[in-house]
Amino acid sequence: MEERMLFTLMVFSSVVVLAETIAQKHAIKIYSLHVDCKVTSRFAHTVITSKIVNQANESREATFEVELPKTAFITNFSMSIDGKVYPGVIKEKASAQKEYDTAVSHGQSAGLVKITGRKLEQFHVSVSIAAASKVTFELMYEELLKRQLGKFELLIKVRPKQLVKHFQIDVHIFEAQGIRFLETGSTFMTNELTEALTKVQNETKAHILFKPTVDQQKINPELDETLLNGDFVVRYDVKRGAAAGDIQIVNGYFVHYFAPHEMPVFPKNVIFVIDRSGSMAGRKIEQTRDALLKILQDLRLEDHFSFITFNRKVVEWKSSLLQATAENVASAAGFVQTLSASGGTDISRALLTAVSVLDKAERLPERSVSMIILLTDGQPTSGETNVEVIQENIQKAVNGKYTLFCLGFGFDVSYRFLEKMALSNGGIARRIYENADAALQLQGFYQEVATPILMKIEMQYPENAIEGLTKNNFKLFFEGSEIIVSGKISNELDLLPVEIKAQSHTSDLTLKEEANVKEKEQVFQNQSYIFGNFIERLWAYLTIQQLLEKSISAQEEDQKTLEAQALELSLRYSFVTPLTSMVVTKPTGQEQTELANKPTEADNEKPSSFPVGAPVKKLRSRYFGMTSEDDIDAYRLRSGPPPGRWRSEPKSVSNKKLSSVVDRLRDKTRAQPHVNEYPQLLLQLPKQNEIICLNTDGKAHPTVHLLSDPEQGLTVVGKLGDRINHFVQFDINYVNPPVQIHVSTDEIILSHNNESTQLPWTESGTSTIQGLRVSVEKERSVTASLSDTVTVKISFVKFPDDFLGLYFLNTDRFSDKVSGVLGQFYSKAQFENNSNMNQRADGRLLSVSGAEHKVTRQYKKDYRLESTSEPVPCWSVDVAA
Repeated sequence: MEERMLFTLMVFSSVVVLAETIAQKHAIKIYSLHVDCKVTSRFAHTVITSKIVNQANESREATFEVELPKTAFITNFSMSIDGKVYPGVIKEKASAQKEYDTAVSHGQSAGLVKITGRKLEQFHVSVSIAAASKVTFELMYEELLKRQLGKFELLIKVRPKQLVKHFQIDVHIFEAQGIRFLETGSTFMTNELTEALTKVQNETKAHILFKPTVDQQKINPELDETLLNGDFVVRYDVKRGAAAGDIQIVNGYFVHYFAPHEMPVFPKNVIFVIDRSGSMAGRKIEQTRDALLKILQDLRLEDHFSFITFNRKVVEWKSSLLQATAENVASAAGFVQTLSASGGTDISRALLTAVSVLDKAERLPERSVSMIILLTDGQPTSGETNVEVIQENIQKAVNGKYTLFCLGFGFDVSYRFLEKMALSNGGIARRIYENADAALQLQGFYQEVATPILMKIEMQYPENAIEGLTKNNFKLFFEGSEIIVSGKISNELDLLPVEIKAQSHTSDLTLKEEANVKEKEQVFQNQSYIFGNFIERLWAYLTIQQLLEKSISAQEEDQKTLEAQALELSLRYSFVTPLTSMVVTKPTGQEQTELANKPTEADNEKPSSFPVGAPVKKLRSRYFGMTSEDDIDAYRLRSGPPPGRWRSEPKSVSNKKLSSVVDRLRDKTRAQPHVNEYPQLLLQLPKQNEIICLNTDGKAHPTVHLLSDPEQGLTVVGKLGDRINHFVQFDINYVNPPVQIHVSTDEIILSHNNESTQLPWTESGTSTIQGLRVSVEKERSVTASLSDTVTVKISFVKFPDDFLGLYFLNTDRFSDKVSGVLGQFYSKAQFENNSNMNQRADGRLLSVSGAEHKVTRQYKKDYRLESTSEPVPCWSVDVAA
C-alpha cells in the first residue's frame, strides 16, 4: 500500500545580510541575493550568494550574515572583491587555531559562527570595501535531513533588511520514490508577493521559484522598507512502496531509507523525573506543569506511568507504575498542578529511584517499552555531585534495560553531562529553550518518543561486500522518524541483498529486499537536480555525525580513535565540523585571518555566575532578590577541589557556616517576589556593538520623559506601573503629521484632528494616517513607521505581569539634538577608552551627556525578540528620571 506520510524537511537557512550604520542611506547596497537549494533524497545542498556595492565616496564595512541549521556542515565560503577571490580553507582545528594565534597578535578570534537559537547557528563575516567597489559573498553548506513527526520541511529565514533589486530563492527537489504532496507558505506573503511565486512539479521533481520585484518587496509604496522578513516554507511528502524501505545507489555508494508505518504501537512504561529545585521557580515550573498536563492527555490506555520529583529530596508520586486509566490520569493531573520549586538538585538519587521503580514493576505488558524522561535546569548540587560518578552509576543501574532521555531546561545545565548520560543509555539529550513556547517544546519532544512501533532493529547486509557501513543496529524506532543506513559496495555486485530483523508489538519481523545495482544507479543518471557524488557525501556526513556522537560516551582512548576517524573524513570531504575550522583570509590592511568553527550544543552554555573564590555575600540568585540555597550549593561545588573524581566530604567548618547562612535566609528568600529578568528599557548603542539595559526609579517618577527629537518631530513619554517596575504605557507624539499614539497594556489609541481610532491588542491590524503607518501584531507588538523617520516599536510582554518594552529601528536617523532619559544614549553615549580596562570585564565606565556612569555586565531577557526570550549580555545602567 502506498504510504501517505507528510514529511517535513528541516533545512533552516536564514539569509541575513546587514550593513553598518552610515550617514548616507543605503551606502552599502545589496543588489543581488540568491538562495539556491537542491534537495536530493533527503540530502540538501544550499548555496547563498550575496552581491554588495559600496555607493559611498569612502571605504565602508559590508557584513554578511547567514543563519543555517545546527546540523549542517559548511563546505565552502569565498569573498570576491573587485574580481579578486579570497577563499576559505578548511584545516584541522588545532593547527588552524595555532596558525591564527601566530598571525594575530591580540589573541584568539571570537569566531565567525555562533549558535543563535534552538535550531540555528549564525555565520558572520565583515570586510571593508573601497568606494564604488563590489564584493560577492558565497557560502555553501550541506545537511542530511532528519525526519521528525513524519515531516520534511524546508524553512528559509528571509531577512535582507533592505530592498534588493535581484532577489531570488530557488528550491529544487528530486525524490526518486515520487513526490506525493507539495505546498509552499510564508509568514510575510501578500497578494502581490504571491504573484512572484511559481511552482513546477512532476512525478519525482519539483522547482519552486520566488522572485519578487523591488515594488513587490515594499512594505508600502511610500516607504523604502522591505516586507521580506520572516519564514519561507516548502513542505512535501514522498510515496513509499516496499516494506523493507528504499535503496538508492550512486557511484558504488548506497543509502537505505527505512520508515515502516501503520504498525501497532508498543505500550510504554514511562517515568517522568522532574526537577523542582529553587531555580525552576516561576515561569519554568509553570511551563513544566502546562506541558505535563497536556502529555498526560496523550497517554494511551495501555501505557503505564509515574512521576518522581526532586530537589534535595526525592519524592515518588506513587510507589509503583499505574496504568493510564482516566481515573489515574486525573489523579496525576491533580498532583502536577501542585508542583512548586525550592531547594537543591539531587539528580543522581532521583534517577536511581526511577530505575528502581522500573526494576520492581509488576504486571506490565509482556512486550512494552520502558523509558525515563529527565527534565532539569541545573547541575547536581545535592547528594552525589560528581558527574562522572553519576554517569557511571546510572549506566550500571540501567544496564541496557531502559531508555533514558535527558531534557536540559535553559543554559545553567551542563549539556555535556546530560548528553553523555543519555547516549550511554540508548536515548538522546535535548535543550529546552527558555522561550514563551517552552511548554510546546516539551510536548513536541514527548510526541517524538510517544509512539514506539519497533524495537531491536537490525539492518543486515553482506559482510564481505560492504565497507564503511554506518550504524545498522537500533534500539527503538518511533512512528514518524526514519532509519538511514549507508555504505560503500566493495565488490562487483549485481544484486545488493538486505535483511531487516525487528520486534513489533505483536510479533518478530523479518523483511527482505534485493536491489539491482545497475538499475538503481540508472535512476540518477543525467538528472539536472543531482549535485555530484551526493550519496558518497551523504555517507561521509552520516559517518562523521555518528563517530562524533559515539565519542561522547566513549572511554578516552576510544574517543581519540573515533575523533581521528571523524577528522580524516572531515578534511577529505571539506566539512567544517567540531574537529575542523575554516580559515578566512581578508585583503591586506584588514584583520587578515579569521576562523569559522563549528559550535556544538554543549558549547552553548552561559558563563558561570560564581567565580572561584567569590565571597558568599556577593552571590546573588538570578531568581530571587536574596542568596538562595541553590546558589550556596553551586558555589560550594564550583569553589571546591579541581575537576576530577571526588565525592562529597562531611561538612567542614566553612560548610557549616554556609549552611547557617542558608538556614537564616531560606525563609526570607522564599518570601521574595520572583524577579522579572527583563530590563525596563533596552537599546543598542549606535555604531557600537554594545547593548544597554536602562533602569529608572519608578517610585519617585512614574512618568518618564524618554525621548524628544525636534528634527524628527518625535516625542515619547512612558509611564511605569503601580505594582511592577516596568512600563505599562507609552505616549508617542508626531509633529508631522500631527498624530498622537497612546499605547497601554489594555489598548492602542490613535488621535488625529480631534478624532480617535482604537486598535485592539486582540487582533492584528493596520491604520495609516498621512503616510504614518501603525501596525499591530496580535498580542505581540505595535509598530509606527514614517518615511525618513525613526521607526518606533513596542513589544507586549505577558509574563510575569503585563508590561511594554520600547525600542527603535533605523536609529541612524536620530539627529544630534535627540534628548531624554533614553534619547541621550543615541547621541551622547560613549564608553571610556581605557586601555588598562578589560573590555570583557564585569564593570566599565560609560559617559553620557558629560556624566560618567559605572555600568555592570548582566544577563537580561530581550523583549525586542518576538520569538525568544533567551538572556542576552548587556551593560546595566541606573539613570535618574
